[in-house]
Parts: sequence; C-alpha cells; structure tokens
Amino acid sequence: MRGSSTLAKVTIVIGLLLISIVFLYFISPIPQWSSYHQFADSRALFFINNFGDVASNVGFFAVGFYGLVTILNKENFTEKTDIIPYSIFFISIIGVGFGSAYYHWNPTTETLFWDRLPMSIAFMSFFAAVICDRIDKQYGTFVVLPILILAGILSLIYWRYTEIIGQGDLRPYGLIQYFPLFVIPIILVLFRRYNFTSPKYILYALVWYICAKLFEYLDVVIFKLLGNFVSGHTLKHLAAMFAVMCIIRMLNNASRKT
Repeated sequence: MRGSSTLAKVTIVIGLLLISIVFLYFISPIPQWSSYHQFADSRALFFINNFGDVASNVGFFAVGFYGLVTILNKENFTEKTDIIPYSIFFISIIGVGFGSAYYHWNPTTETLFWDRLPMSIAFMSFFAAVICDRIDKQYGTFVVLPILILAGILSLIYWRYTEIIGQGDLRPYGLIQYFPLFVIPIILVLFRRYNFTSPKYILYALVWYICAKLFEYLDVVIFKLLGNFVSGHTLKHLAAMFAVMCIIRMLNNASRKT
C-alpha cells in the first residue's frame, strides 16, 4: 500500500465494515421467510418444473464462460495475479447457473443453500478484485481474497445451521451481499488509480444489479403486468446476467489500454 494517505483511506473502509457488523449485531436475527419459495411463474415445460426461472439460468453459464475466455486471453492479461480474483468470479458465476437452476427446479430452504453459495463467492471475489486493483494487488490477492471468500462461505454455513436448529439468521449473508454494493463506490472515489475497475462500467453493473433486485421484489406484479408471459424473477436472472456482461466489457476495454 502507498503511504499514510492510503492507510487513512483503508481505515475508513475498515471502519465502515466494523460499523456495519456492529449494526447487524444489535438487530434481531433475520429468518428466511417461508413465502420466499412461492414464485409467480410455476409453469412446467418440457418436464421441467418452474421452467422460466430454471431456463433463464442459461445466461449465467454463457457469461461465465465468456468471462473466463476474456481473462485467460494472454494478450489481455499478462500478470497472473490480475487473473486470480476474476477467474474465481467467473467460475462462481457458472456455479450460480448450476445452483440457481437446481434451486428453482425444487425451491426449498435446503436447495436455496446451493443457489446462494456460488453467489456469495461471486460477491466476495469481485469485491476482492476491486481491492486488488484500487488499493494493493499483492495484499488483495493473497490475503484479502481468501479471507473474503471464506467469510462468504461461512455466512452460508452459519445461515444453514441456524435454519436447521429453527433459528434462521440471514444477517451475515446480508452483510456479504450488500456491504460490497455500498462500499465499492466509496472505494472508487477514495482510490482513483486503477487498471481494470472503470467507474463507468461498475456503475452500469450496479444499476443492472439493483434492477435485478427490484425485479425479484416485484415478481408477481411484473408477471401480471406482462400478461403472465414472464415473471419478475425470470427477469431478475437476465438483469443479473447483464450486470456480469458490464464487468466483462470493463475488462475488455481495460485490456486494450494495458
């Protein structure tokens, strides 16, 4: 890391994390509500239950593989340390395709674990990629990245355990998912030097992800508004796919400059 100014900025980020953890500690546990598994479009097609929500995961396979091809192109990324967080990110996106399809084929709290596990790794690996590019590449790759991925996995294991004992608690998973959304824009403002993490494309990705969350929340409303053609949750998957495409576009553009 570069000097006392950088250390002061890092302290701000760590302080925000600690404040978030303390805040979550003092609020009540957040259980997984049972109605979560009741999606608007439950139609079967080709012997596949909940076809729309299952089939829409194909997009995650496509963008995940495309992202891997992008970063493994030696002309684009000459340093192996640049590839590590992004390779984990895109592999986890492929995992989201498997996990989400499996969950939507049979939506239960048990199968939801396998949907959220690769998502948590995706959140954490991209967060680490931003830290590597904006703050410190070596420390971010070999210290922060493993810690964040472990934190993501443990948040899901903790949630699953609390569900088993009848005291479901999503607070750690909520921190894993939403803290990066909040703090990444702050990191982009505090740390201006970068090679890959263009503010423009990260903003596009954040907008698409926010749209995905809105589509998820308005699942039934959208399904009715569109005449039962497509549900909000299906559109959520497509919006999340476009968020990943923004990251790929960001990396493609960066590779032309390096």
